[in-house]
Amino acid sequence: MPAAFVGHGSPMNTLEHNRFTASWAQLGRSLPRPRAILAISAHWFIPATAVTAMRRPRTIHDFYGFPPALSAFDYPAPGAPEVAREVADLIGPAQAGLDHDSWGLDHGTWSILAHMFPRADVPVLQLSIHSGQALDDHLALGARLAPLRERGVFILASGNVVHNLRRIDFARAEAGEDWALRFDEAVNKVMTTDPAALGEVLRHPHFALAVPTPEHFLPLAYLAGLCRAAGAPATAFAEGPTMGSLTMTSYLLGGAVPRVAGGPAGAAALPDPEQVAPEQTNT
Repeated sequence: MPAAFVGHGSPMNTLEHNRFTASWAQLGRSLPRPRAILAISAHWFIPATAVTAMRRPRTIHDFYGFPPALSAFDYPAPGAPEVAREVADLIGPAQAGLDHDSWGLDHGTWSILAHMFPRADVPVLQLSIHSGQALDDHLALGARLAPLRERGVFILASGNVVHNLRRIDFARAEAGEDWALRFDEAVNKVMTTDPAALGEVLRHPHFALAVPTPEHFLPLAYLAGLCRAAGAPATAFAEGPTMGSLTMTSYLLGGAVPRVAGGPAGAAALPDPEQVAPEQTNT
């Protein structure tokens, strides 16, 4: 089964059609039907490693300032308790806990799956990102999850390579600041040649601007770890910036890379900054 990292951007991508969401939909159509989907979302960032193990995960609306239609969106996919136990066994039962009631599916997961698997008929579970671990620890954990690919599990990491909400420029819907483009290019070079060396980008001169907080970048380390286990690089797709200080660049390991020509451009926007500051949206 292929594995992917997807730049999810604004939760409004759930309801909109643009070149990024079109690529997610095309990827979903090209995949063999997964036994389950293991999502690693930027928005479950806690001081522990846990995996959802409920049979009916709730749809979590973990954002602020967006239209009521987004808060009303439901993604009623079933859970996969048996896969959760497999994930915990691979990580180590002493290191990963089974979550039966505290989390569910957050928008870092369902905003993408709404396009990849719109029927919500594939079981979905989430793996938390341990906030106390370094990038190399997450990369190593990604490698340990590799056997799941042989068992029909689609691993979907969700975040953004460049994610600086304090530098958002609403006038640059389809453009990026020079520092954002340079960092995105540096990550692209590593992921498409030697993903195991992802830690090298921590020394990039624009790392602090591109990654002011780690939670949106760390999901990429899981795909890098899967690449290391497979002995293969990733392929970039849906490349591009939005609003100056976000990049939507995504990566795929295995499978057919989605190519979308034409159609609506630009990722979905954030709420009016006079109503809700971008950094307060929890995007």
